[in-house]
Amino acid sequence: MGKIKYILSRLMGMDYKRMWETAKKVHEKTGRSTLVILFDIMWCGYKYMAGYMDYIVFEFYKLNAEQRATYITRGVNNNYVKRLNTRESWYKFEDKPTFNKLFAKYMHRSWIDISQKDEQEFSEFLQGKERIVCKPVDATCGKGIIFLNKDEFGDHKELYNKLKSNKQYLVEEFVVQHPEISKIYDRSVNTVRLVTMVVNGVPHVVFSSIRIGNGLMVDNLNSGGMATIIDLKTGVITKPAMDKENILYEVHPYTNTPIVGTKIPCFDEAVEMVKEAALVVPEMGYIGWDVAITKNGPLLIEANHFPGHDIYQFQPHLENGYGLKPRFDRVLNGGQA
Repeated sequence: MGKIKYILSRLMGMDYKRMWETAKKVHEKTGRSTLVILFDIMWCGYKYMAGYMDYIVFEFYKLNAEQRATYITRGVNNNYVKRLNTRESWYKFEDKPTFNKLFAKYMHRSWIDISQKDEQEFSEFLQGKERIVCKPVDATCGKGIIFLNKDEFGDHKELYNKLKSNKQYLVEEFVVQHPEISKIYDRSVNTVRLVTMVVNGVPHVVFSSIRIGNGLMVDNLNSGGMATIIDLKTGVITKPAMDKENILYEVHPYTNTPIVGTKIPCFDEAVEMVKEAALVVPEMGYIGWDVAITKNGPLLIEANHFPGHDIYQFQPHLENGYGLKPRFDRVLNGGQA
């Protein structure tokens, strides 16, 4: 019944124009009939709860039925969230100041919510800061984030009023990442994404990757960034990075630094940190953690109660075209990742 409800809700809200455009893109890649592809997209939506973006990002047009069944599609990911995350507690991750308070132990930086503070308190916060990050409290995908150096603070009262008018209420001390991570790309904080599932009170890390900026000051995939896999046992990047245009990067185009083979500093500490953090809000059992690595160790940037499933299964990161659903399901059934 849950699958039927999901399909009906998707049919009601579907952007059919974009679905048709997706079918045409696949036609250009494969030469197959656009109409045949369109029907295949719809079939995958019914059979695997895959959205049309899943179809193109995961390259379903190349896969057989056995392979397709192993993918964490949009609908499958939704089911993980419904099963493990209590909706009434979503706000603890959506509202950034609430998140920062709950996970203060893992933040390792100062911050202020200017919606709750006056101009004088904001001015005091800025004392001694060389750089700050200003964020909307409820934005995602890096939207609305600005970075300011000390020489850009200007009049503190004017800055305070400007940030409040833009609803950029959360102001944080800038994170200086580890030199080994900066070697790859130093214009953004390149975050390690670790995904946890808590089953029977035991936290498991089921996915590990790193997102890397590419031209902008954020590492988000929707802002032109790239992502690649970190081996959970060794902490080493094992695959080329890839962006949403399916471009592969063995080395970073801005720095010419090799990506494959890089060992992530403090990776084991980062894994242990998120496993501990995963138990702070026990009713939220499926979380994507964004971790920065500094010379003093890992720290939390933020976390997502609805982890983006798109980076899980880029084809160049998989073995023989098989997805990660069996791994996630194994953990859900009491096994090990």
